[in-house]
Amino acid sequence: MILMFENFHPGIIFILVGFLAALCAPKERRMILACCPVLALLGMLRIAPGTDLQFKFLEDFTIHYLYVDSLSWIFAVIFCVFGLIGGIYSCHNKSPLEALCSMAYVGSSIGVVLAHDWITFLFFWELEAVTSTFLIWNDPRPTSRGAGIRYLLVHTLSGNLVLFGVIMKLVQGDILVHNLMAGPYDAAFWSILAGVCINVAAVPMHGWLVDGYSSATLTGSVFMSSYTTKVAVYSLLRIFGGAELLIGVGVLMALYGATFAVMENDMIKLLSYHIVSQVGYMVAGAGIGTSMSMNGATSHAVCDILFKSLLFMCCNAITYATGIRKINQLGGMAKRYPLVFICFVVGAFSIAGVPFFNGFVSKMVTIEAAEEAHMGIVALLLELASVGTFLSICFKMMYFIFLAPDKGMAPEQRAIESNMKIAMVMGAVLCTVIGCFPEFSLYQFLPFGPVGYVPYTVMHFSNQLIMGFVAVIPFLMFLPRMEPHTAISLDTDWFYRRPFKACVLGIAYLCFGLCRSLGHAWGVGVRQIMVVTDNPMQFLDAKPFHEKKRYSPDNYRTSIADTIMIILTVLFICIFYFRTSL
Repeated sequence: MILMFENFHPGIIFILVGFLAALCAPKERRMILACCPVLALLGMLRIAPGTDLQFKFLEDFTIHYLYVDSLSWIFAVIFCVFGLIGGIYSCHNKSPLEALCSMAYVGSSIGVVLAHDWITFLFFWELEAVTSTFLIWNDPRPTSRGAGIRYLLVHTLSGNLVLFGVIMKLVQGDILVHNLMAGPYDAAFWSILAGVCINVAAVPMHGWLVDGYSSATLTGSVFMSSYTTKVAVYSLLRIFGGAELLIGVGVLMALYGATFAVMENDMIKLLSYHIVSQVGYMVAGAGIGTSMSMNGATSHAVCDILFKSLLFMCCNAITYATGIRKINQLGGMAKRYPLVFICFVVGAFSIAGVPFFNGFVSKMVTIEAAEEAHMGIVALLLELASVGTFLSICFKMMYFIFLAPDKGMAPEQRAIESNMKIAMVMGAVLCTVIGCFPEFSLYQFLPFGPVGYVPYTVMHFSNQLIMGFVAVIPFLMFLPRMEPHTAISLDTDWFYRRPFKACVLGIAYLCFGLCRSLGHAWGVGVRQIMVVTDNPMQFLDAKPFHEKKRYSPDNYRTSIADTIMIILTVLFICIFYFRTSL
């Protein structure tokens, strides 16, 4: 069975799994989502590095639809791993559409990282945007429709920018996806870079992430936390590795996301801001461009997929059981759901970089690379962002959701599904294994040569301990004021959402008014034509436009002068014709 899928595209396997799950009954769908992603993972593990499968397209282009090197291999493997975990977590869903879109979303993400030509890259890039949009629209909340439209509009902009750049590259005869830093820095370069930066949630174009992920279905947001931004990180490493512009972008993302997360009350929005923050480390690593920084960005992308999805799974499990998303309405969840609490602690310690968890062995690689590249201010600012991570997740979320007294505002509505618990445990185990054995489980697979980083040293231990103390002191000092409250946090998307809405409404009102005016004029014209054609003799009347609904000889009779005039005119024409013809 495994041999059948050797060198078979794992992304296509996921898409087929989605179609199969959508067509089957709920009981069979549960088994398909939980088990069939294993085939894609095993198939991916059997594909040897250096594989380049291709076919001719329109006799002019060669489509390299499956290309595996060390960079695409590690991203494709971790995408398959979480596709399996996500399939298990979501297999209780009864929606065929969500099953199809979630698996197709995973498959299209894998398709992007395995693409070696621009056409395949663009095709899966767009498919990823479309399938993820339906994970938002499948949520029954009224706000999800608008959020899905905004999400689709932003990703349409991203896709069109990439499309424009790809067309220019194809015109230039540049067919294969490769690093563009050698130049030329033309419109194609900047267009593709802008499109990728939108998908990586670069500030200020990050609002789609917080808005969309918090509006998606409970299981859909788990998938979305792991793929779109990581595919964009892969694209930066592949195409724009070494672009110094990305250093500033990444640092801004790390600080901005951590700052807004401290103020947020919605669990999923808070974690979404931390996606922006953690992806900032990866973007900065891609911008530094050294072997260590690129390895750091890759390793942190792998680890972030695991611990961020674990945090999403834990929070969505609580929402699934209680129906509550607001932190200030929760409390006492550790006693009620101890397994969820343990898994959340693993995810929180991982994202904060606590020793023996995977964030500790990945996040610090990029910081160390910045120091080695003599970018001390970059390393300092990234460490400062880590303090915000400690404060908002390890202390704020852990205390007010799990350890604070139960407010009685979140009674249990239904039990957490067993498959959700299995998926959370799988994620927690992987976070711990990678954190304890990084050389065996992570570093040996990194694509940019030897890592050159030893995580377990006294200096690294003490550094993390200091950051923890720096974060816990203000938390304890201001604990009564640290509890979040329900409010709207205005973000940068307000500055383009409001003007865009006003622009769209203005154009809509203008078009509506124009159509209404034209319709009214058309109606008046039609009515006049009907009046005239109903009584053609009105053309000959001295008052041709009397208001008469219908011609009747009883109320309207043309004068005898009109008849005499017609007869005389015809006679005159006949006499003139005969005289000239003789």
